[in-house]
Amino acid sequence: MMKPKYLLFSAALLAMTQAVALTPVRKQAQMPAAKKQVNKTTLSVADKDAPAYTIVGKDSTCQIFVYSPAPNQGLHLAYLTDDERWVDVGQLCSSDFGPWGSEKKMYRPFVLKANDGTWRALWSVNKTSPQFAVAYSEDLVTWRPQDYPIMKEKNISDVAAYQMEDGTFDLYLKTEKGKRYVHADKDFRTFQEDSLEASADEILWQRDTATINGKLVEGNDFEIPAIHLNYIRAWHKALAEEAKENSRKLPKNEADLKAYIADVEEKIKKEQGEEAVLQHAKMVKEADAADAFTAKLTVNPKQSHRISDKLIGIFFEDISRAADGGLCAELLQNGDFEYNGERKGWNAATAWMGIEASSSASSSVSLSSSAIISTENGVSVNNPHYAILSSTPIYNIGWEGIVIKRGAAYEVSLYARCIDGKKKQLTVALVDQEGLPIAQAKLKVQGPDWAEYKAQLVITDKYKGELGKDTRFALLPKGEEKVAVDMVSLMPQDTYKGHGLRKDLAETIAELKPRFVRFPGGCMLHGQGLGNIYHWKESIGELKDRKPALNIWNYHQTRKLGFFEYFQWCEDMGAEPLPVLAAGVPCQNSRPNAQGICGQQGGIPMAEMPKYVQDVLDLVEWANGDPATSKWAKMRADAGHPAPFNLKMVGIGNEDLISTDFEQRYLMICKALKEKHPEIEVVGTVGPFHYPSSDYIEGWKIAKENKKWIDAVDEHYYEQPGWFINHQDYYDHYDRKAPKVYLGEYAANGNNELDRALAEGIHLCNVERNGDVVEMTSYAPLLCKDGYHNWNPDMIYFDNSEKIRLTESYKMQKMFGQHSGDTYIVSSLNLPAALKKYVGTSVVKDSKTGKTWLKVVNALPRTLKLQVEAQGAGAGSKQVEVKARSAEVFEL
Repeated sequence: MMKPKYLLFSAALLAMTQAVALTPVRKQAQMPAAKKQVNKTTLSVADKDAPAYTIVGKDSTCQIFVYSPAPNQGLHLAYLTDDERWVDVGQLCSSDFGPWGSEKKMYRPFVLKANDGTWRALWSVNKTSPQFAVAYSEDLVTWRPQDYPIMKEKNISDVAAYQMEDGTFDLYLKTEKGKRYVHADKDFRTFQEDSLEASADEILWQRDTATINGKLVEGNDFEIPAIHLNYIRAWHKALAEEAKENSRKLPKNEADLKAYIADVEEKIKKEQGEEAVLQHAKMVKEADAADAFTAKLTVNPKQSHRISDKLIGIFFEDISRAADGGLCAELLQNGDFEYNGERKGWNAATAWMGIEASSSASSSVSLSSSAIISTENGVSVNNPHYAILSSTPIYNIGWEGIVIKRGAAYEVSLYARCIDGKKKQLTVALVDQEGLPIAQAKLKVQGPDWAEYKAQLVITDKYKGELGKDTRFALLPKGEEKVAVDMVSLMPQDTYKGHGLRKDLAETIAELKPRFVRFPGGCMLHGQGLGNIYHWKESIGELKDRKPALNIWNYHQTRKLGFFEYFQWCEDMGAEPLPVLAAGVPCQNSRPNAQGICGQQGGIPMAEMPKYVQDVLDLVEWANGDPATSKWAKMRADAGHPAPFNLKMVGIGNEDLISTDFEQRYLMICKALKEKHPEIEVVGTVGPFHYPSSDYIEGWKIAKENKKWIDAVDEHYYEQPGWFINHQDYYDHYDRKAPKVYLGEYAANGNNELDRALAEGIHLCNVERNGDVVEMTSYAPLLCKDGYHNWNPDMIYFDNSEKIRLTESYKMQKMFGQHSGDTYIVSSLNLPAALKKYVGTSVVKDSKTGKTWLKVVNALPRTLKLQVEAQGAGAGSKQVEVKARSAEVFEL
């Protein structure tokens, strides 16, 4: 675990706060004790905002006020100065309840200090949910991830809490139907609502008031040790200073570099004195060769350590149309007629021309005068919608057009059945914008039962027109008899290794040489509410039997790129699969369900968790089992892969809120998986942010306490380039005996693409150095279709044609992926601190090939010339040169 740069709340400090705790012990709820009149004195006249102090025996205390300036600004802390002013320190925590946008609000927070010196907070969240929020902290700085107890009534408008003699808590809620009483345990983890209305006086909900920044606000008033307040102020000051430093742009020219060096030397002067500044300036001058910087890199092969041989991988999530209309080679949109309001105006007839979409809630939607959408006797319970045609053709526009090539072949498949006759002729065709056929084939549908029909369309020279994006796919019925069609597909014959993926995109990804592939998410994994959790079993088998669903990124997912296609893709690239399954809870940002319950929605009911756990275990059986003895392995074999996929890793959870609901289900899954399959590496999660995020801290705490069941954890962070530059020691201090690290999602953000890539490259140099604790990394997101951005930035941009734009981040990932190793060799670079900060170097050896690679990332705005010297008998030297703001790899 990384050691923070700031003071951590110590046991001694906690004990001190316990000794001066002023919150009275209550046998029953009562009016808060009256405030004491205290004498205050300031300790420092140099600080105009210095706190006022009260002498309590041999200790000093300060008066603080905990409040929320506005619903969207979270919980703040202010302290009283000697001149009776309240000074705001900053935000202590913010509400993480509900979806982004209109939610994430904190109404009327109530804070109390427990008898043991720890803190509890609770607040109302909105008027529509039967939930309220609770939080716990030991030091008012680090807060445990929040919980949102579910009550019987909505519109919880006010909350209050008081501690009992036994250490438990009485909570009082105001709802639209009256006052309610809730009992909470000591840890603020379990909550039991009383069935009777609470008879409580209004004074229970009374808060203190203070004028802060000219505004009268309500909150809770406390006295705490002076050392505690100083610690809180120092913490916030350090965070502010770090944020300022992280926002510094990378130097792009000589002027930027000169200003940066001057700032560094000013800091050295303050911290180390004039002599240190002169020494640094001398080193800069010695490295300065007018048009370049020169330095020596000393490589010591005798100092080396083993590192992971699968550091560079990829994470594929269906975001920004990465799957349907992207990596999945399917050329038709909504070929299953299952679009269902995922976006405004979407319905079962979307992407089919000639639509007269019905706004009724009936089981049919009109396509044209003689074509309807029906759900009666569908091809599959999971795909109930289909089209009924008579004599009028319908057309599919594809993904805003269908891109085809002359001389190429395309495979058509569909399910059909006759409705009022024994047979029906159906022509499938590609047509131009005038409706003229580019290629066509005839199908003879026979009988009343659903059957699959196939044809091939070849684009020959017979068609003399241009092949533009206005190409459409047509279903042309002959005669008046009705025919039902569903699961209509148009696939290029030429796909990546014949397995249904868009060839140019898949080849571009394969060039990264990924050692593993994480799939399917991401936020799409745990989904938009309990009903939208991704279940892997719904993505295998025949396409007609797979269950399409809403994509959390607000469009449709057909599941045509399901778990079988994913495992096959990994095998085709020589990458290990890392499937990820939800930890029994949906996304913490989920919209409210029918009962108004938001976020994780209480998780999968515990009574249903054994079945869900079995689904997790069945995945291993499906991937690795013997078809002769395993039902699930037989399904794999029937799909065309009798040999096992050799699954070695399974991820559980995705950047979840580490709530009590999450922890119960998460550990239940991890324990069952490890007990049943000790050979499987279990990769857990530690939330969506790095240190000092509360989810990160709690997630790591759980992982360390349960390392018998959890082998590694998945960290995520998206930061400014400056953050990566300033945290080159991030993994240096991690506990080598703790679970390993999988950096599953990361990227530098900002508008300068090259800055982002350079920062990521320097970070990867440091990750390689720590490859004994960091096991895997994957940039995110991987793909983005032009015009459909759910996230920014992305690694690879594409459109419907073969136009693919590779970012600088892609090039950086490719350099590391194609030149990786399993042994890290220690090296040292003799550049002054100001320059060294913007240069990343890494030397690794690949034991399989015997090759040794030196990677150099030069973020300086000047060429870097390195004299590379290896130590030891028979060692030689080598001159290398890396241009300004670029990266290179060299074989040593």
